[in-house]
Amino acid sequence: MIESQSLQKISVESVRVSEDLRHAWLDLLEGCKAWRVWLLLAWQDIRLRYRRSTLGPFWITLSMAITIYSMGLLYSKLFKMDLNQYYPFLATGMLSWNLISSLLSDAPTIFVDAESFIKQIKQPYCSFIFRAVARNLIIFAHNTLVLVPIMIFFHMPFHYVSLLFGLSLLLIVLNASGYGMLLAILGTRFRDIAQLVTSLLQVIFFLTPIMWSSKVLSQKYQFVVELNPFAHMLNLIRDPLLGIVPPLYSWLVILGITAFGLLAAFIVFARYRARIAYWL
Repeated sequence: MIESQSLQKISVESVRVSEDLRHAWLDLLEGCKAWRVWLLLAWQDIRLRYRRSTLGPFWITLSMAITIYSMGLLYSKLFKMDLNQYYPFLATGMLSWNLISSLLSDAPTIFVDAESFIKQIKQPYCSFIFRAVARNLIIFAHNTLVLVPIMIFFHMPFHYVSLLFGLSLLLIVLNASGYGMLLAILGTRFRDIAQLVTSLLQVIFFLTPIMWSSKVLSQKYQFVVELNPFAHMLNLIRDPLLGIVPPLYSWLVILGITAFGLLAAFIVFARYRARIAYWL
């Protein structure tokens, strides 16, 4: 009798798990099919943020340009680096970090910000993740204009290696989608996650070679860079823009992190998808 009840319980649990996985997969497919919707919403988010503004989203670009150009003069003297080398290094590093940090800082509040949509309209949860990723990619595209004066004045040539930038950006998007889903679910259940992520990003900024080169570290402290996944993400975005092939180690680390993030996100999403609306 006990064995039959145990088998029945296991059977019911397996059916529930398979149903959760099926609903999660359908949600992902529907979210991909609705690309016109979340892309339009991403663009609308930017327009609403800067409505009645003359420059619109280019205010972000202007702010980024002022930061990079002023910091370049100061830190090139502090690190005793040639401006011709340091300006492209700093500009690509700041642009890369701005993309990564904005994707992470937005993630915990994705479902919270979309509460009105979730409670009133039946829409795939994945579409809200894609909307946030698309919004930050549009802003990143605006910010790349900062590189134009640097390419002209510091003779930053376009190299065939720069074509790897497309593959690097794809990996960043996959990471943002996977870990964005994890943080969005956690941020919906525990509202302190957003503040925690913001605080951690401030610390990570100084531990990541954005303004400084990893070459300034002695061999003893190279582990600060080697064990920092954000440093490897930075390599994948910045190096192709500088005409450098990213290290194989960085590719392997990011590929491993991407695979883990996507798998973990799908499992957690399948498990807690039905509870998201009740946590809002």
